[in-house]
Amino acid sequence: MRIGVDLGGTKIEAVLLDPSGAERLRQRRATPRAAGYDAIVAAVAELALALEAEAGEPCTVGVGTPGAASRRTGLMKNCNTTALNGQPLHRDLARALGREVRLENDANCFALSEAHDGAGRGHRVVFGVILGTGVGGGLVVDGRVHTGPNAIAGEWGHVVVDPGGPPCYCGRRGCVETLLSGPAMAASYVAAGGAPGADARAVAERAEAGEPLARATLDRWLEWFGRSLAVVVDVVDPDVVVLGGGLSAMPLVYREGPAAVARHVFSDDLRTPIVANVHGDSSGVRGAAWLWPAG
Repeated sequence: MRIGVDLGGTKIEAVLLDPSGAERLRQRRATPRAAGYDAIVAAVAELALALEAEAGEPCTVGVGTPGAASRRTGLMKNCNTTALNGQPLHRDLARALGREVRLENDANCFALSEAHDGAGRGHRVVFGVILGTGVGGGLVVDGRVHTGPNAIAGEWGHVVVDPGGPPCYCGRRGCVETLLSGPAMAASYVAAGGAPGADARAVAERAEAGEPLARATLDRWLEWFGRSLAVVVDVVDPDVVVLGGGLSAMPLVYREGPAAVARHVFSDDLRTPIVANVHGDSSGVRGAAWLWPAG
């Protein structure tokens, strides 16, 4: 039996999987961000121990985090739940649970879940993409997350594709995230004269309904999508790209996205499937459980 925990900014979710991968139990609670780091560690440990008590046997524990641990210091970095930054989360969770715990970035957990028994099943090299409030990615090779010596493999959201583009929280300008995230799409629409307050979902719906301004916004978004993902295909050449996050629900990303990538990829024949995820919002927590391989 294995436990996966998805440590999000607003909620912490935990799932208990049996050896076949079938879900046996799921619990969640609000992330106690206001209470600080120690309260977050305690909440994760309490959820995991509650599921283990229901299992009636010792379980492995994997945790998906909104950032990554520095290879140099072991401390967390790049977390939008800022209380985690600079903290030894891996060490403290291991102490709280009394065992080794495996941690990975939430985008890596998404990619692992889809590679294991989702849309990437049966493929050797799977690139998982998160298109939502932020933009991230994860790379799975032969069923295992590949992070690299700098723990940044798959972080295509912070590849600079437009040096004169919008500022990014990372300190650079024109990162993929500043052009492809949901807020970026909405901001582009409003800047072009669209109604203030429209979010990315509204823009996509208006584009599908034939509104010219929304359609133009989506065309710009698709161009950046093509340029950005072509970089990944050129460098990694994955067997499949699996999309997740709120924007992955847009039908046109599958209808028109592959052609946008093909225009920029270094090949005369793009054969990489670009597909929707299978497990949806559950991919992160399931992937955390699969950080411990079978056996």
